[in-house]
Amino acid sequence: MGKVSGVFLLVGLCLGAVVAMVLIPPSRSGPAAVADAASRVTVPTVDTGPEEPVASPPPSSSGAPGPPPKSVDIQALADLVPGGQVSVVVHDRTTGKNTVSLKPDRSYTSASLVKLLIALEALQAGTPPGTVQRMLSASDDDIASRLWTGLGGPLIVTRWANKIGLAGTRPPEDPGRWGDTRITAADVVKIYRYLLDQAGAGTRTTIMRALSGATESGSDGVRQYFGIPDAVGSLPWSVKQGWACCRGSRILHSSGTVGEGDRYLVVVLTSQPASTTYAGAGRRVTEVVKALLPAIDGM
Repeated sequence: MGKVSGVFLLVGLCLGAVVAMVLIPPSRSGPAAVADAASRVTVPTVDTGPEEPVASPPPSSSGAPGPPPKSVDIQALADLVPGGQVSVVVHDRTTGKNTVSLKPDRSYTSASLVKLLIALEALQAGTPPGTVQRMLSASDDDIASRLWTGLGGPLIVTRWANKIGLAGTRPPEDPGRWGDTRITAADVVKIYRYLLDQAGAGTRTTIMRALSGATESGSDGVRQYFGIPDAVGSLPWSVKQGWACCRGSRILHSSGTVGEGDRYLVVVLTSQPASTTYAGAGRRVTEVVKALLPAIDGM
């Protein structure tokens, strides 16, 4: 019996070693692993229903989305033009929506903004592109007057208002005063949208090249870099500005495109007290455009 017991003892030790080898993962070894294996107990699996989702940890700061676009204080815009009137529209061509709108249908004297319509008519009539570009980039009144007279005067405004759908644009009461054409900020945005999205490639290239090459001073010597050019820093811009004085008020307008691919259409129309200087009125328009920058993506 002693020999038999010894055999059983030897067999038992061998079986124990085999069981330990099966239960202990190959990557783990040593006394701690043996103790872990010895403590394992098989329990029945209980079905507790669908597993509840585990909340994911919040994303790190490097992967978190940026803050939402800042809003623009509309009342603050109006306060930037004391004693006067201001209308503003910022249109995002990517989304097709206006991101800022203040009194978009208020009527203003167009001053030189009507040259956009004169340019469209002139190019359609075969006027040399260089002539049109000079009228726009330097805001040349003499060229505008010649084209206005030769191409039908007030009929230019009527034709293009009907074609583009400009609800608030009207020819001047005095047919010879093209700068007295009536416009709205909403309509100026429509002109730019037509130019960029519907006009022929040659027309679009001619006009936009002139607007992106606007000279710092107009042909009359007035500095025309107020508003958009002075406010947007290094962002690409193309502009058509307007100014006039002084039949009861001083008119200063800044209009054009801002950003890569002409993404944003920006129109700021103002009527300011006649006692305001051009320089002072221009600074106010610049401050209005600066206040709009939060509505422009990436600013």
